Amino acid sequence: MSQTVKLILEDGTEIEGTSFGAFTSSAGEVVFSTAMTGYPENLTDPSFAGQILVLTYPMVGNYGVPGEELYESISRIFESDKIHIAGLVVNYYSEEHSHWNAAKSLGDWLKEYNIPGIFGVDTRMLTKILREKGAMLGKIVAEEDVPLHDPNLENLVAQVSPAEVKHYGHGQHKIVLVDCGTKTNIIRCFLERDVELIRVPWDYDFTQLDYDGLFLSNGPGDPKMCTATIQHLQTALGQDKPIFGICLGSQLMGLAAGGDTFKLKYGHRSHNQPVLLTGTKRSFITSQNHGFAVDTATLPSEWTMLFENLNDGTCEGIKHKTKPFFSTQFHPEAAGGPEDTEYLFDEFLTAVAEYKEGKVQAE
Repeated sequence: MSQTVKLILEDGTEIEGTSFGAFTSSAGEVVFSTAMTGYPENLTDPSFAGQILVLTYPMVGNYGVPGEELYESISRIFESDKIHIAGLVVNYYSEEHSHWNAAKSLGDWLKEYNIPGIFGVDTRMLTKILREKGAMLGKIVAEEDVPLHDPNLENLVAQVSPAEVKHYGHGQHKIVLVDCGTKTNIIRCFLERDVELIRVPWDYDFTQLDYDGLFLSNGPGDPKMCTATIQHLQTALGQDKPIFGICLGSQLMGLAAGGDTFKLKYGHRSHNQPVLLTGTKRSFITSQNHGFAVDTATLPSEWTMLFENLNDGTCEGIKHKTKPFFSTQFHPEAAGGPEDTEYLFDEFLTAVAEYKEGKVQAE
């Protein structure tokens, strides 16, 4: 038996649809993604914490949800250990699914985590509203109404970051991963490259650790909430050990360097964002999920933009002009999405090897 629910936006827009997943009410920031596939990866991406996600691709749920598989104590399939979105909005929900590794339906998966979904929504019309007016607060209302809630006023990173230090691998390079809500595929990409990975909480003082390179992960919300991370990163920028940041990690690097960040009108969330490597004619199609960006005009003179978004000209990464520090606003690890830029992990580890070699020679 179908149950009717409503999606209500802060501008007063009300859209009626049919419930799937958990029949419950939820509030958050309404954002859209133009990715055509990859909803198991998207829904488990911690960067979506606190957000009601609108999927623009019309049919969702037709390939179900795969069963869990573990690799080195982490998921081989999902991007974290749970669903992070506050709600899901789709045009057509396929109640029947078919795929060789499907273990359950999308609706049943949402029910497990008490996440509401709504379908029968004109997502093209809804996306047009969000593009013109910007991402806005909203709520999915079932039986009981709930107040609007702005997740960006909370330290979402503190909610999704682990509480303790974890170790992975036994490779030749020792990398510290500052987990602000990391996607699991970032860990997989490092382990495939034979490293020892030390995964630390967002506010952990990693400057006291012995490591060869520093990695700053993706994560949700306003980067300016991560004051502890920024302070530790400022100390690291005073040294010469290579640093690589992705997504929120790029924004944190910009802030620690002395620059500023700003909230995008509706963000970049898709698997098809074109970026240009600055100073070249080389472009890439990238996977992205973020609502904030670095204001390159505020960066100190020793920093420069590394990648530029070809749709709106915003910063897609920064680098230091003389030290081995760089970042990308997009996701080189993809999952899901194009893997065109995964080579950046190799470039980072090459910089780590060169740093270690130079350090040994200097000693």
